[in-house]
Amino acid sequence: MDSNTQFIDVNGVKLECLHLNVDAAPEKPTLVFLHEGLGCVALWRDFPENLCQATGLNGFIYSRQGYGSSDPIPLPRPVDFMHHEGLNVVSPVLDAAGINNAMLIGHSDGGSISIIHAGRVKDPRVKAISLIAAHVMNEELTVKSIEEAKIAFETTNLRDRLTKYHGDNVECAFWGWNGVWLNPDFWQWNIEEFLPGIDVPTLVIQGVDDQYGTDAQIKAIESGLTCLTETVMIDGANHSPHLEQQEATVTAITKFIGRHLNI
Repeated sequence: MDSNTQFIDVNGVKLECLHLNVDAAPEKPTLVFLHEGLGCVALWRDFPENLCQATGLNGFIYSRQGYGSSDPIPLPRPVDFMHHEGLNVVSPVLDAAGINNAMLIGHSDGGSISIIHAGRVKDPRVKAISLIAAHVMNEELTVKSIEEAKIAFETTNLRDRLTKYHGDNVECAFWGWNGVWLNPDFWQWNIEEFLPGIDVPTLVIQGVDDQYGTDAQIKAIESGLTCLTETVMIDGANHSPHLEQQEATVTAITKFIGRHLNI
């Protein structure tokens, strides 16, 4: 598989990106990966490559502003930062990457951004979405786990481990995520309003033991969606089933694509 780390310019911001080329036909959708709140291109590890190989589709990964080797972002982030990403950044990313046909693969915050984008922007290039451990509301469990992450960042080697991937952006990446989710104003955050607007096939995936979200997230997503929807709960997985139970996750997405994207 050909892969090369590059940079694209989106709204005047330099974003790190990676094209994964399996020589798929040009008319086939590209898998576009939207990372979690502490993620970046590298932190997807080998999941995108393996999913592209399994599906026979090209892939595209990028690090949002403030993550990986992308440009930094001012702190604190506003509580509506995911709205901004979904409404104002995803489509320009597709423009800059030259992608005319896409399936969004969003993990955690990236899944929430995918919901906002698909539900409101309705970019015709987006043919389907897969939501991995996405949130549509805040929960006590989420806040508890994020509080624990704050303690770990301040008292353990978590900062050093994240620096390996984010470099000079490590403070941006961590506090830009942690600060928003622990902001008292974020208790009211809710994106269920975007669900009925999604009109492309949607795959919902969550680990049975997700430490950042209960099954209330799944129930809310299922009840809000009116499009073709499938849900897969992954046994033996926490918040990152694509890493913790990669084979099951790759199989679920591959079968979904085979059933619903006519490729």
